[in-house]
Amino acid sequence: MAIATIEEFLESHEIEHDRNDNSFFLTLPGERKLQTHCAIVVGDHSVSINAFVIRKPDENVAEVHEWLLKKNASMYCVAFAINEMGDIYLVGRLPFHSISEQELDRVIGAVLQYSDSSFNPLLEIGFSSAIRREWAWRVSRGESLANLKAFEHLIR
Repeated sequence: MAIATIEEFLESHEIEHDRNDNSFFLTLPGERKLQTHCAIVVGDHSVSINAFVIRKPDENVAEVHEWLLKKNASMYCVAFAINEMGDIYLVGRLPFHSISEQELDRVIGAVLQYSDSSFNPLLEIGFSSAIRREWAWRVSRGESLANLKAFEHLIR
């Protein structure tokens, strides 16, 4: 039942995805984070959802983790987590009885919104030195700064 509901939802909402047995692999379009890759896995007793947000921060790791923990307190159904390499994900688990079109819309929407809205703040905290280096490199070569404009305040 859960698999059929998930499949129907993804098709009816034209969400780009692939399926492998009990797993669905989604590509969710965003604004700040252009794509969020997400897996929905139907297990024996529940459905899990996992989405990659960013790789392990280069700097200010404790500050990044503090930001994530504070954010977790106000989130719906998913929470930020780190894997063994320090990469940041959104993770959640739903019981079978809660799998419906409405709940999938809410949960996938939450994943997309949290991933997209957290992307720039996490980059700012965890990668500001890399952003500054990239900015200087692009300026020195006359390259476009268009996708770095959100971080212009870090350069001044």
